[in-house]
Amino acid sequence: MNISQDIKPVTYLKTRAADLLKQINETHRPVVITQNGEPKAILQDPKSYENMRNAIGILKLISQGENDIRSGKSQSQRKVFENIENFLKDKLK
Repeated sequence: MNISQDIKPVTYLKTRAADLLKQINETHRPVVITQNGEPKAILQDPKSYENMRNAIGILKLISQGENDIRSGKSQSQRKVFENIENFLKDKLK
């Protein structure tokens, strides 16, 4: 993050919104908007936001999977396929 380019006061956003949006979409770096010297919001281009949301979703799934493994809520691949095969055999009878 380039501090001088990526942190802007809310007054800059009010007066130069188009320039700020152009910067965000060209650099794909988020911009921190401050008010009274404190960070209040983050502006980010849509593609970067989508990528971040997808990454968070994947990390949540990994975390849930690790918790399932630790708590014994998992099965071997072989057992899963055996269960599927048995289920399909029963359905086809």
